Amino acid sequence: MAVVGIDFGTLHSKIGVARHRGIDIITNEVSNRATPSLVAFGPKQRAIGEAAKTQETSNFKNTIGSLKRLIGRTLNDTQVQEVEKKFINSKLVDANGSIGAEVTYRGEKTTLSYTQLVAMYLGKLRDIAGVELKTTVSDIVISVPVWFTEIQRRALIDAASIANLNVLRLINDTTAAALGYGITKSDLPEPENPRHVVFIDAGHAGFSVSVVAFSKGQLTVKSTAYENNLGGRDIDYALVEHFSEEFKGKYKIDVMSNAKASFRLTAGCEKLKKVLSANAEGVLNVESIVTDVDATSKLTREELEGLISHLLDRIPAPIQRALADSGLTLDQIDAVELIGGSTRVPAIRQRIQDAFPGKALSLTLNQDEAVARGATFACAMLSPVFRVRDFHITDINQFPIKTLWEASPTDPDDDTELLVFPHGNSVPSTKVLSFYRKEAFSIEAAYAEPNGLPGSINPWVGTFTAKDVPVQPNGDATTVKLKTRLNLHGIMSFEQAYVEEVEEKEDAAMDVDASAEGAPAAAPKKKRVVKKKDIPFVATNTSLDKSIVEKWKEEESQMHAADKLVMDTEDRKNAVEEYVYDTRGKLEDRYAPFVQAEEKSALLQGLQEAEDWLYTEEGEEATKSAYVARLDALKKLGDPIAFRYKEVDERKKSTANLRETLNNYMSQATSNDEKYAHIDEKDKQAVVEKVATIQKWLEDQTVRQSERPKNVDPVLTSAEIEKKRDEIIYFAIPILTKPKPKPIVTPSGGTPGTQTPKTEEQAPPPPPPQKEDKGPSEMDVD
Repeated sequence: MAVVGIDFGTLHSKIGVARHRGIDIITNEVSNRATPSLVAFGPKQRAIGEAAKTQETSNFKNTIGSLKRLIGRTLNDTQVQEVEKKFINSKLVDANGSIGAEVTYRGEKTTLSYTQLVAMYLGKLRDIAGVELKTTVSDIVISVPVWFTEIQRRALIDAASIANLNVLRLINDTTAAALGYGITKSDLPEPENPRHVVFIDAGHAGFSVSVVAFSKGQLTVKSTAYENNLGGRDIDYALVEHFSEEFKGKYKIDVMSNAKASFRLTAGCEKLKKVLSANAEGVLNVESIVTDVDATSKLTREELEGLISHLLDRIPAPIQRALADSGLTLDQIDAVELIGGSTRVPAIRQRIQDAFPGKALSLTLNQDEAVARGATFACAMLSPVFRVRDFHITDINQFPIKTLWEASPTDPDDDTELLVFPHGNSVPSTKVLSFYRKEAFSIEAAYAEPNGLPGSINPWVGTFTAKDVPVQPNGDATTVKLKTRLNLHGIMSFEQAYVEEVEEKEDAAMDVDASAEGAPAAAPKKKRVVKKKDIPFVATNTSLDKSIVEKWKEEESQMHAADKLVMDTEDRKNAVEEYVYDTRGKLEDRYAPFVQAEEKSALLQGLQEAEDWLYTEEGEEATKSAYVARLDALKKLGDPIAFRYKEVDERKKSTANLRETLNNYMSQATSNDEKYAHIDEKDKQAVVEKVATIQKWLEDQTVRQSERPKNVDPVLTSAEIEKKRDEIIYFAIPILTKPKPKPIVTPSGGTPGTQTPKTEEQAPPPPPPQKEDKGPSEMDVD
């Protein structure tokens, strides 16, 4: 079983895997530790991750990003329309009530929901991990932002299911980082005096803060806060707006009205931002921003900070909210840990420092990989394969959830809502609600503070409808218990509905007072037994219907197979092209002495025909089997020539090996060494004769081969020589390694055979073999 953790990022994602020596962040097919969070569509196949990034400039309208930002959203979400749209080049559309993208795939307009797009991307990460681990990956832990709501979390789980992945846990980004920080610490204090650490994650699109209390073997998240539109991409956009205004006057071009120019300028601004993070001044160069225009400009770090001052002013607020919700003062904070790529921007780091006067900011965690490592630790803790140090995680709920219902007809003044999981409620958590009812009833769950949700996400969480509610014999209402749960994913669900029935049973044991002779026997005790009787119910939530998940899973499987076929076909096409150019060059060089004139003519003609065919319309669009057939036909002509060439060196090596083996066995068979003295002379002579026979065969065949031209098939091959070598080895080894007979020991005290035999003692039986303990492997977490 593979243990995999994924840091699902806006710009790119990272994959962690657990091995026996600890956690590794693995590389993708081009040896990068971060895989771009992009899915692209082309005339033949999809491109995902690095492949999508490579062709992003030329195919930007069919290249889709912001996967994490838009999953679980709707097209009319205010945050989508006002913020997200400006970071997306593809056309956003409605896809059956959720947000989707319209792309051109295989020449046709196709609409795909973001749940499907994320499933495609997760499938790519699954394949990368599978190649690294050389096994099928199914169980994973995925990190998500603290501001992900119920519908976003369920949508991500649906996407993973479509990609044939089982999500063991959705873990908040900052909680994952905290786990990676705490599980390796051996000096954590006792629970009475915990260590308080603030984790600040400044990423590509969001800014999150968590206050965490650490003690021996556990972490407790005390508070979280966020700004979900404050990150590196917002700095890039501020630069884009600045330079687009500058270029209007400088080059007379409107960058913002040209999608491709805007895309190219954004890429240039991202590079400039990184330069200014390390230098006081930087230069912007954008080649061909529009036709025949190469744009250039300069910017200082001070000017950049002025351009993004409105963003920097938003940094203190989430920090102050997190500290206030934690109930701690600045003096009680022991450390401030920074993660996320945007913490490298000096102005952002300075604003964070200003919020913690007198405290040094810490960078002990890997800023880019801390979340992926923590998610992988979380997966290892939930896996039976690894034994990880006991470490308890208590996370909290970000958005309060309440339940609502209609007043009972028998009690119209009864309350009709209840705050079940308030802000800061521990996760996971189970609560049992009691309702007095005589008939079927419904409960609705919703977020208690819709205004606090990101964008305009629907606050509805789910509904519960109880059926067949039993009535008491006297006609009174029945107490119905409803179990609700906030699970490891941070998702609320209705788990069980039941009524409690009390039965009185006679206890078999009776108390008898032995001293009261003649007294009547004591009455048997009655035992009260409480039984739960389940009530059938129907629950609905924001997850996709199973039929839709299965349908999309089948579609994803078909697209994955189609991609593989295209890649295999392209591979075979490249193999034909490579064979044509490689073989043509060798015919004039190393293969020249080994080819006959008519063979060369036929092969050159075949190579030319294959080359001409490759660059026709038919050759460009041929099937995999057509390329395989074309290559096989060429190899039928070329392989005999290549074989003759290779056999020259192979025959020399094999001949030398056989001669060495023959000489070795001949010297052993004719040796006067004591270690061979016990071997029968007839057997030794047989070895000598066998060696001589094979030596004669080798000499005869070598002479025949030397008389044969190089451009005809050899009469002596390396395979035949190796076969003869095996023959002498299998013949000689049993004879020459025959063990010496054990010497006959004559017992002292008489002539052999005249002693009185002794009774042989029965030896104790050997102990039974111990069964090897094959328990879980222990992973090094230090």
